[in-house]
Amino acid sequence: MKPIILVVDDDAGVRYTLREILESGDLQVEEAADGAQALAWLRSHHADLLVTDLLMPHVDGMQLLRSLADVPEAPKAIMLTAHGSERHAVEAMKLGALDYFSKPFDADQVMHVVERAVAAVHRDEENERLRAELLLSQHMVFTSEPMRRIALLVHRVAPRPVNVLITGPSGTGKERVADAIVAGSPRANAPFVRFNCAAVPRELAEAELFGHARGAFTGAVKARPGVFREAHGGTLLLDEVGELDPSTQGKLLRVLQEGTLRPVGEDREVEVSVRVLAATNRDLRQELAASRFREDLFYRLNVVEIALPPLRDRRDDLSPLIDHFLRKFAERFGTGPVSLSPSLRQILLTRDWPGNVRELEHEIERLVALSAGPVIDDDALAEPVVSSAEAFGLREKVEAFERGLILQGLRDNGGNRSETARKLGIGRVTLLDKMKKYGIE
Repeated sequence: MKPIILVVDDDAGVRYTLREILESGDLQVEEAADGAQALAWLRSHHADLLVTDLLMPHVDGMQLLRSLADVPEAPKAIMLTAHGSERHAVEAMKLGALDYFSKPFDADQVMHVVERAVAAVHRDEENERLRAELLLSQHMVFTSEPMRRIALLVHRVAPRPVNVLITGPSGTGKERVADAIVAGSPRANAPFVRFNCAAVPRELAEAELFGHARGAFTGAVKARPGVFREAHGGTLLLDEVGELDPSTQGKLLRVLQEGTLRPVGEDREVEVSVRVLAATNRDLRQELAASRFREDLFYRLNVVEIALPPLRDRRDDLSPLIDHFLRKFAERFGTGPVSLSPSLRQILLTRDWPGNVRELEHEIERLVALSAGPVIDDDALAEPVVSSAEAFGLREKVEAFERGLILQGLRDNGGNRSETARKLGIGRVTLLDKMKKYGIE
């Protein structure tokens, strides 16, 4: 794709000349007659670079440079000045311009300056992409292009004190994205509080969010600060925010608008400084249409939306996720390194995974826990697939861990059962019983 250059000059002849020069260098050129036109164009289009004249009517080159700070994804700029106006060029560089050239100009001079600037822009973009992927990769496993775009969005929004709405189907990793936003923010070392709006009865949601006085309601045997005050100075994640009832939504909106709250049963107002991240698997726009979610609250929470794709739309991530979970559960269960047979891996790679990453994780957990050797083959799929809603219970997890310890002990002791039993602190007969129970030969 050709780099896009926006040329801004009130002289149509200058614009024509620059277009001829730049297009001969395999660049795509767009035009604007002054700074006002340029700003309007940039609010709905992308440019890799801006080449702007200094003296123009309405909005001149300097005003245009200052205004770029308010334009999302604004391009870097090159200033076009009259001969002898070097002091203006220096001022432009202080405002963020990459370079400048003077009128009159020749083709070689223009191409040299523009090509150097385009290279610098692309180098900066690549460095930003790498920093973004590093931030998100500390919390999620991915290689796919959709998740790389998510990483860039997370990286850009993390340091800015705005509310973020994280959407996507269950099991896609919304909490992990919230973790990455907090880690990349100035509030990384401040309190980070998570509140599941679906886990609290409606009649208690207000008290849990905003706190309550002792005796404010039946069962309030002592005062509680509430999650907003617990998160003061830091970040609050409102998970499943679409589950809040309308009354609580209204009170939440007031806190977000005014930065103050009133605990249940108290008359005083309390100031809070909290960055709010909200997550939901519901389509809140449909909830708006059905009058189940307040429109004003939606826009207050949705300053920036990060929409996570389902796993079926990021299939390039399946293989690295499988390998990650194999290592994770082999270490947890003490089985030693395990792998999947090629045919089993192919089966897993072609599934739709309606429960997304969470369902995949539970299935790999089951396969590793029940593995009888270093290679897991298709026979392991004879058991029912564990869905995203059917995680192992405590007993199954304990048994899987115990089985892993026995397998690791036998490997470490060359299959010697007596020595394995001694090091595990159990009798040989107990060890043999457990080996029979877990199908260990």
